Amino acid sequence: MKPKSSKRKYWLYIPLIALILAINSVVYSDIFVDDLKVEYANQYSKFIEIDGMQVHYRIEGEGFPIVLIHGTASSLHTWDAWTKELKKTNTIIRMDLPAFGLTGPNKTADYSIKSYTTFLDQFLNEIAIHSFHLAGNSLGGNIAWNYAAEHPNKVDKLILVDASGLPTNKPQPAVFKMAKTPVVSNLFLYVTPKFFINKNMQEVYADDTKITDDLVSRYHKMALREGNRQAFIDRARMDFKLGSKANIDKLKSIQNSTLLIWGAQDNWIPLDNGKRMDSVMHNSKLVVLENSGHVPMEENPEESLAIFKQYIND
Repeated sequence: MKPKSSKRKYWLYIPLIALILAINSVVYSDIFVDDLKVEYANQYSKFIEIDGMQVHYRIEGEGFPIVLIHGTASSLHTWDAWTKELKKTNTIIRMDLPAFGLTGPNKTADYSIKSYTTFLDQFLNEIAIHSFHLAGNSLGGNIAWNYAAEHPNKVDKLILVDASGLPTNKPQPAVFKMAKTPVVSNLFLYVTPKFFINKNMQEVYADDTKITDDLVSRYHKMALREGNRQAFIDRARMDFKLGSKANIDKLKSIQNSTLLIWGAQDNWIPLDNGKRMDSVMHNSKLVVLENSGHVPMEENPEESLAIFKQYIND
C-alpha cells in the first residue's frame, strides 16, 4: 500500500509542474544594453555618466537648441520624425530618461518628478546647454513644465504635448494598476509578452493601423532592457497621489510662452486636462489635434510638427 500512496502524492504535483513549465515557456529574459545598442544606437548616439548611469542621448543639427523629453515607457526614438525635420534649422537634444530606453534604472529607484527635474538640469549642465526651447510628452511634459517653473530663465518657449501633472477624471491605465499590484507586478518582471505591449499601444494611438511591427518591437525590447521592468514598477508606484492645488499653483507661476498640443482622442490624459492646464496658465495656447491620441508627435508627426514649427518661429 505504501508505494501506491507515494504514487498518489506525485500525481498531486502534476498541475504545479505543468504551471511552472507553462510560465517558463513564455518567460522573457532581460536584454543586455550592449545588445540593444547594436539596434537602437546610431552615429549620433552618445553616453554620459550622471549619478552612476550611462545616459543615452543624441545631439543633431545646428541652431538654437530644442530639448525633447519622452514619456513613460518610451525612449528618445519617439521624436525621430520631428528630429529629422527640426535638425535642419535647430540643434536637437534628446535623451533616454532614467528608468527607460538604453539609459535604464538609477541606483536610488527614485523616479519622482523632483528627481527627474534634477536629472534634467544635471544633464543640460553637463553638455553645456543653458538656453533652449523645451518640449515634453506625457511624463516628459510633466518634467518640462516643472523644470520651466524652477528654471524660468533657461527656457525660452515651453511646449507640452499631452502632458501629465493634473489629476484626470478617468481610472488609471491598466498597465499602471498592474504595476501597483504586488503579485501581478512580480509576474511582469518575468512574463512580458509582445501582445501586452501592443495592447497598451492601442490605448495610446487613435488609429491602430499606424502601429507597426517595428514600433511594437522597439517598445517591447526597450521594456526588456535589463532593469527597466523593475524601474517601470518603481516609477508607476510614485506620484499618483498628486497635490492638485500645489501643481496648479506651480502651473500658474510659469510665465514662459507655452504651447499645449493635445490629442482629442487621448484615452490616458484626456483633452479636459489640456483645457484645465490652459485655463490656469497665464501665457499659454491650446491646439487640439482631432485625429490623435496620447502621442501626436509619433502618431501624426507632420500635423503636430507643423503646429510646433509655426509656434517657435512666430
